[in-house]
Amino acid sequence: MCRWLAYSGTPLLLDTILYRPAHSLIDQSLHSKLGVETTNGDGFGVGWYTEEDTGGPAILREIGPAWSNRNLREIADHVRSPLFFAHIRATTGTAVQQTNCHPFRYGRWMFMHNGAIADFHLVRRDLVLLIDPALFPYIEGTTDSEVMFFLALTFGLEEDPPGAVARMAGAVEGAGRGHGVEFPLQMTLAISDGERLWAFRYSSGRASRSLFYSTRVDTLRRLHPDMSFLQEVSDETRLIVSEPLGDLPGAWNAVPESTYGVVHAGADELHAFAPTAA
Repeated sequence: MCRWLAYSGTPLLLDTILYRPAHSLIDQSLHSKLGVETTNGDGFGVGWYTEEDTGGPAILREIGPAWSNRNLREIADHVRSPLFFAHIRATTGTAVQQTNCHPFRYGRWMFMHNGAIADFHLVRRDLVLLIDPALFPYIEGTTDSEVMFFLALTFGLEEDPPGAVARMAGAVEGAGRGHGVEFPLQMTLAISDGERLWAFRYSSGRASRSLFYSTRVDTLRRLHPDMSFLQEVSDETRLIVSEPLGDLPGAWNAVPESTYGVVHAGADELHAFAPTAA
């Protein structure tokens, strides 16, 4: 499967998060500790919003491994963003091609996923037929992840992200069980509109892939007053990651099973998550 991170907070060079940590996402592309696969080399992607309103995020996606990509290394030293996604891919069966790399984009929305729809080849037709015909032309690749994104858009993502993801998950589970699949869905996913960030951890078998969120910056400053990085970022700076970027004591907290979180101005939130009927 895959590894990903989502950052929201004080504008930073991408390099600060992608390369500098001891167990950065680039390190995870070769040496994942908590993923199904140790190596995640079937492509990568980065998506970022700028402080100027450009109408949506920029996306860079490539089919090669992240650890040796000179273009990623180049932009990481020059692109600064207050909200960005990064994803390294280990395919679960679909082709290694640029349009299958995450994150995916529609308008202002950005989406990335780790996990799988079990026996996707059995349920793909059923799920694709549920997608709004007006949205269908915007599907570029062949992954279950992109189908999940466009199902969520169909079910009202732009108005109610948690509700839309719950209806998407319900549709996937309904289709899977209609084909005799015991545990149809495995997902940790991130969604953003450029202002807020939602992250979900759920699986039909209640054995979801790992997901962590960073401790509040003001708490970390008290724990580690000598860390200069913590003095440079705002109290509202947050990271959500498939696996911790280092072993700083007190820095990382596991997202509970069947939970989603919202990162936005003011107090962040954690809520129980469960699929609902589409």
